[in-house]
Amino acid sequence: MTIFPTRILFASDGSEDSELAATTAAGLAKITGSELHVLHIAPAFPDYFEPSDPEPGPTEREGRRILDEQVNKIENVGGAVAQSHLRMGGAAEEVIDLSEELETGLIVLGSRGKGRIRRALMGSVSDSVVRHAHCPVLVVRWKPVVFPAKILLATDGSEEADLAAQSAADLAARTASELHVTHVEKAPLQGGFVAGVDVGPVPAGAQELLDKEAKELLQAQLERMREAGASVTEAHLMSGRADEEIIFRAEQVGADLVVVGSRGLGGVRRALMGSVSDSVVRHAHCPVLVVRREGGRQEPV
Repeated sequence: MTIFPTRILFASDGSEDSELAATTAAGLAKITGSELHVLHIAPAFPDYFEPSDPEPGPTEREGRRILDEQVNKIENVGGAVAQSHLRMGGAAEEVIDLSEELETGLIVLGSRGKGRIRRALMGSVSDSVVRHAHCPVLVVRWKPVVFPAKILLATDGSEEADLAAQSAADLAARTASELHVTHVEKAPLQGGFVAGVDVGPVPAGAQELLDKEAKELLQAQLERMREAGASVTEAHLMSGRADEEIIFRAEQVGADLVVVGSRGLGGVRRALMGSVSDSVVRHAHCPVLVVRREGGRQEPV
């Protein structure tokens, strides 16, 4: 599976992170020959506001103003917007619904909404979109992704990781970017369990077997990528808790973008196990692209 060229949906809310996401989405659409759509969601009712807000909540007219302003900003820096969309209602639900209507191949959005109180009341839109969208999601925080970039792919040998690898390789090739690959092996702890999100018994042979399996998995992934014509700058084998090690490696290599697969676990299992991709999105110092199978939407629980 390769993502590009595709139809990109950029969801704007006027926040600082959203501006960074706009720069990323516009640049990505241009360099990959993709179609860019811009969405702004205005609350249907003025339920969420901060004391400093001049009015209880944005009206449809205000929402249209924000949307038009965002489109103008993109076009003023040389970007092309295929269509703009104004929706009223819950942000995450509207992003996901429009993405399915448009059959987008990628959603781009900022990590944080406007204002601390509003974020606390509404929860994280980006978290919900990552968990329930039918397509890959690029969450932008701290800085935009400017290509060519340094991309870090995190792989664990799963089907979703293979899809992420294909997408990362395609993106690196199309944008002349540097591609790093990392795999985090499970580290045994006292008591016969494995550190990290996926907790389970250590196989017979403990560390030696884990080391061997991890090296073979990483080598197999690199071989598949080479056969597909991908050029890998450097491969990294690490041990420990997956999300923490991915975040650490991203900082160590100075990654501009982290690419991970999402297993699309159901609500109960996700609540019990946690999610590596969720944690990386929340804590990485740079934007994160979460790749999942088409049609992988999971209904909220």
